[in-house]
Amino acid sequence: MFWKRLFATVSSLEADEVRDFFAQHREGTFDLIDVRQPGEYEKGHLPGARLIPLPELANVLDQLDRDKPIIVY
Repeated sequence: MFWKRLFATVSSLEADEVRDFFAQHREGTFDLIDVRQPGEYEKGHLPGARLIPLPELANVLDQLDRDKPIIVY
């Protein structure tokens, strides 16, 4: 799939590594994307997370700022 190539350089982070990242970077310097379904997002999500359900992600890749780190969960 085309969209997979756009994320070719990715790193997997453990929960504690993400916490450290959040502690070292202020909000707005990275994009936080929640790819779950709307009902899951409404039940709870990380502060600042933007909902983009996984099936819709390929349609909005051009809207993501590639100059900032992007954290997807």
